[in-house]
Amino acid sequence: MNAPHDNTAASTTSPKSGDVRIACLGGVYSNYLALEAALVDVHRRGVDAIYCLGDLGGFGPHPDRVFPLLQEHGVTCLQGNYDDSIGNALDDCQCGYTDPRDNHFAQLSYDYTLAHTSEENRAWLRTLPAQCRLDVGGRRVLMCHGSPRRVNEFLWESTTSTHFLEMLTDDHAADVILGTHTGIHWQRELAGGRRFVNVGALGRPANDGHTHVWYTILHVAPARCDAEFIPVRYDHHRLAREMAAQRLPDEFIATIETGWWTTCLEVLPAKERRRGRC
Repeated sequence: MNAPHDNTAASTTSPKSGDVRIACLGGVYSNYLALEAALVDVHRRGVDAIYCLGDLGGFGPHPDRVFPLLQEHGVTCLQGNYDDSIGNALDDCQCGYTDPRDNHFAQLSYDYTLAHTSEENRAWLRTLPAQCRLDVGGRRVLMCHGSPRRVNEFLWESTTSTHFLEMLTDDHAADVILGTHTGIHWQRELAGGRRFVNVGALGRPANDGHTHVWYTILHVAPARCDAEFIPVRYDHHRLAREMAAQRLPDEFIATIETGWWTTCLEVLPAKERRRGRC
């Protein structure tokens, strides 16, 4: 397996001070229909900025349809493990799986995505930063894909201790850390008003039997800092038909149609696995 590239230099920008609302998208996984629906909702809510925390391709059909949506809507994108791999035509997705079945399906998805991503879009993926820092009303916000330590690190709600998250915020000089990678949204308030947020994924459901997907709005104000998880409903039946037409695995299509994961199950900790049907 390829090692993730060293592309950790963070981009630093400062939105307006005061009451700020930032839309945070994660794990698009080529689901351009969910991305379209999310962007409509984001603009309706009148946020101040939109960020995507990486993994633009994978799992779904027609990966090239994602790029113009992100670019036309002014979404600031980070480079996830998938984006690094596709951009540099690596051998695999660097997803971080160890189970042979998980890696089998990951490779099918990766090979399809690489074959259907244009060179122009692959070149754009190579330009994306791995992290982004914001100073919002005096709060230090750090966005990444997996964790500030590693682009493909899995931080699960049930197995990630509060002490570890507080150490992570200390080590990386952040008051708020936002990530994705696992595909399941969660957040935790930490000592001193700090916070860790997994923003969820737009590309596939959260393994809960519901077909909608999720994004997050981070709300920063002088007296508060919290995250709101936003469900996104879209034409998942259309996506499933397009996946079938592209001969993507039936297991992927079943997840879109039912809301239950059929792959990537071995990576789930026991508690997250019990929440699903498997």
